[in-house]
Amino acid sequence: MMDTNIKNNNFICQIINKDFNKNKDLSFYTRFPPEPNGYLHIGHAKSICLNFELAHLYNGQCNLRFDDTNPLKENVKYIHSIKNDINWLGYKWHGDIRYSSEYFEKLYQYAKELIRKGLAYVDELTKEQIREYRGTLNTPGKNSPYRNRTIEENIELFEKMKNGKFSEGKACLRAKIDMNSSFIIMRDPVLYRIIFAEHHQTQKKWCIYPMYDFAHCLSDSIEGITHSLCTLEFQDNKCLYNWILRNTSITHFPQQYEFSRLNLEFSVLSKRKLKILIDNNIIQGWNDPRIPTLSGLRRKGYTPSSIKHFCKEIGVTKQNTLIEFSMLEHCIRKELNQTSIRTMAVLEPIKVFLYNLDENHEEKFIVPNHPNNPEMGTHEIIFTNTIYIERSDFQEKYEKKYKRLKLGNKIRLRYAYIIKAEKIEKDEHNNIINIICYCDLNTLGKKPKNNKNPSVIHWISEKNTIPAEFRLYNQLFNIKNPEKEKNFLSYINLESLIKKNGFIEKEMGKKIQNKINTSNSKLCFQFERIGYFCIDKIDSKKNYLVFNRTVSLRDTWNTKKLEQKNITNN
Repeated sequence: MMDTNIKNNNFICQIINKDFNKNKDLSFYTRFPPEPNGYLHIGHAKSICLNFELAHLYNGQCNLRFDDTNPLKENVKYIHSIKNDINWLGYKWHGDIRYSSEYFEKLYQYAKELIRKGLAYVDELTKEQIREYRGTLNTPGKNSPYRNRTIEENIELFEKMKNGKFSEGKACLRAKIDMNSSFIIMRDPVLYRIIFAEHHQTQKKWCIYPMYDFAHCLSDSIEGITHSLCTLEFQDNKCLYNWILRNTSITHFPQQYEFSRLNLEFSVLSKRKLKILIDNNIIQGWNDPRIPTLSGLRRKGYTPSSIKHFCKEIGVTKQNTLIEFSMLEHCIRKELNQTSIRTMAVLEPIKVFLYNLDENHEEKFIVPNHPNNPEMGTHEIIFTNTIYIERSDFQEKYEKKYKRLKLGNKIRLRYAYIIKAEKIEKDEHNNIINIICYCDLNTLGKKPKNNKNPSVIHWISEKNTIPAEFRLYNQLFNIKNPEKEKNFLSYINLESLIKKNGFIEKEMGKKIQNKINTSNSKLCFQFERIGYFCIDKIDSKKNYLVFNRTVSLRDTWNTKKLEQKNITNN
């Protein structure tokens, strides 16, 4: 067995261990079965990690299978993105990629088998009528007037469906189970419907398509899956899963087990809702850094290891909880603190003129790329008489608690000298455009004579800059659990994206420009005193760099919260 990212004492591992105790020769076989109707998100990552890591842990196999039963919502671009995300996370599926559409002929024959057993019938009620006849949680359903057709008639009608003799919505195949069942899903669920659309795998071969619940369990059986793992919303579907397997001539019976889905604060994870955000131009696409799709998180600067660590920490339980977003941020911040190059950037620049330095004054300082890791090397910065600092690091009006630069007080420039603000210059609109300062050249690497260390701010020399755009991402929603809100679009945070135009250090900028088109290069940085950023390879150009803020410097997640929240594995 291998060292993995899952906690091997979770309840699913306990089930598998019991299965191995009963059968020492058990071959563990699982799968990750996405529908190709959108991009993967952080919730899918939890399932990916669980299925692939369990396969490693128990020396088994994990398939990648696309449950592609609805050509109206599916697209090859989603297949490519899903494959890319799984590879990016570092997992390798067993053998070739599978598709439920590979089994359409077998599924069709299983459907006919149910008809011959008197367990399925062709219904001609409309969708609305089927919904009405199904009843509610408090009222039983009632039988369709087409429910008692003969087996021969149903076989003939199902053939007509297959041969395109019915128009869409005019007929469907339903299982004949129990319209009085306490499980609404068991009230004669639809097994096949008519869709006249070209399928990305089978093209125009079929005009009838199996429903997800029918195709999913049979695909599991065909592939020899031993443990079919899914989230809790499919718990009621388990009745139908097992009913179909019991009533067809399959020879392999997978076992379905459910675990809690991942719910993340300030986020929606429903692909339907994510598509609404895209269609309404609230976000730029599936890879927008404000949404927790894997491509969005990757563009924001998250790493595979940080996402795996997050999935490990939240664990595998049967208890639905809302995970704090700060926990996800803690996982990437902890990693970037160890791996990110330190450099200086100014997002909202204001000019500082050091009047006692000659205009030709130029010094070069060698500074570390990481304060605690000499192996990460150094880089060079330039100090001249004109520099930029953050506008927020200067305040004209006196406030006792304000510890940065203000008129009459001193501040130390990171890696350089102490300066004192003596005068300001304004434009015709009363905006500060220049701060006139005195630079004490006797303070490089030295403490002040009064032994009171002033606060430190970052800066960039005017001669050492490359312009850049900085994108500061905040939560997309103003409420913690927008998934629960019917009108979730009403809670959009209008400041979820703030753009700044400033500068980065020239030497660092040139190195970045040379690596933009290198797909494997990891371009993550800590801009000192600001946060962790990564280069946006999509929007950056050779002479125009764009940086996305991955996470702020301040860690609001306390690791002790794991104990306080009593996240169990049972």
